[in-house]
Amino acid sequence: MAAPVLIIGGGIGGLTLALSLHKAGIACRVFEAVAEIKPLGVGINLLPHGMRELTELGLQERLAAVAVETRELCFYNRFGQFIFKEPRGRFAGYDWPQLSIHRADLHEILLKETRSRLGADSVVLNKQCISVSEQAEVKFEDGSSVSGSCVIGCDGIHSTIRKLLFPDEGPPAYKGINMWRGVTRMKPFLSGASMAVAGWLEVGKMVVYPIGNALDAQGRQLVNWVAEIQSPRSVMQDWNLGGKIVDFYPAFEKWRFDWLDCAALIRDAEQVLEYPMVDRDPLSYWTRGRITLLGDAAHPMYPRGSNGAGQAILDARTLTGCFLRNKKTENALQEYERLRLKAANDLVLMNRANPPDAILREVWQRSGDKPFARIEDVISNAELVVLSENYKRVAGFERESLARRASLV
Repeated sequence: MAAPVLIIGGGIGGLTLALSLHKAGIACRVFEAVAEIKPLGVGINLLPHGMRELTELGLQERLAAVAVETRELCFYNRFGQFIFKEPRGRFAGYDWPQLSIHRADLHEILLKETRSRLGADSVVLNKQCISVSEQAEVKFEDGSSVSGSCVIGCDGIHSTIRKLLFPDEGPPAYKGINMWRGVTRMKPFLSGASMAVAGWLEVGKMVVYPIGNALDAQGRQLVNWVAEIQSPRSVMQDWNLGGKIVDFYPAFEKWRFDWLDCAALIRDAEQVLEYPMVDRDPLSYWTRGRITLLGDAAHPMYPRGSNGAGQAILDARTLTGCFLRNKKTENALQEYERLRLKAANDLVLMNRANPPDAILREVWQRSGDKPFARIEDVISNAELVVLSENYKRVAGFERESLARRASLV
């Protein structure tokens, strides 16, 4: 492939694709719209299927150095009563860890590795795409243009490439759930490497997990949290939009459990961001000519199940394998779509209907949102296991299947 692959978007998916293509000996270049890359977002989880791919790219050691290796996932009701827990990552017998990491740290590592391996000019900033042809010519807002072997739209939920392919689609739809995200320094809770999910949307739901191992002088670690509420709010879809505690704190001010003071966690936050829970309806195709989509540009999904970044990583690695197996670029893009489109679309729908936190929905409905004497009187452990395992199967990280499958590249 003489001409380079043109990657539009320098986020997690775009940079993973660049690293993957480079390792496979395929020329590429990344074009990012922003003039300056700044730290964005808060915490993110890398599940074993994503970590398998990042490990094959030689990144596990660097990521683990700034992340928490998640030990367990625990579910509670809004009264702090225990419902269910399961080990995660290598603690559950996987060959790869689950890592909880600050999104900015993950992106910084991917960016530095891309520039180190591919060259300082491999990621070009301040290049806002305004048009693209099916013959893989991209034009930018500054009047410049570039041609390549193909164009991969990795430019996120507000993708310009997707809009050019589907001009009548409209914006992402708000479905009535709003999220506030924050980071707080606090004493370790539960195992110190636990991910806890509590409550339910109609009354308030929280996801809490540490993203930093290093303890400060007061013995505190950096903890990421997400507060979710069924809400009529529909704010701007901007991952860096500042949030106000007053808008959601009343729903959680009485949440003081033996194992975690959620109210204090919110009050003591170093940073609070607000974001609506949005996705897009699945597309019937991603590819036209020598253009295709990847990651959130292709299949934005609700951030339930810690899978958005993982699916973008799987896309990148799958696409690389397709380039290696196909001499003709168009055939590679079509194979990529055939391998990934249904799997990703199924997960978009699964995240709407039965994500891992469906466990909390079942308990909330069956208990009538009241404290219970025994969880076994509300729901059996076998039912809880089925809910969890079904999600892993659809998302592509059921342990035995992940261990058996061949490398994507």
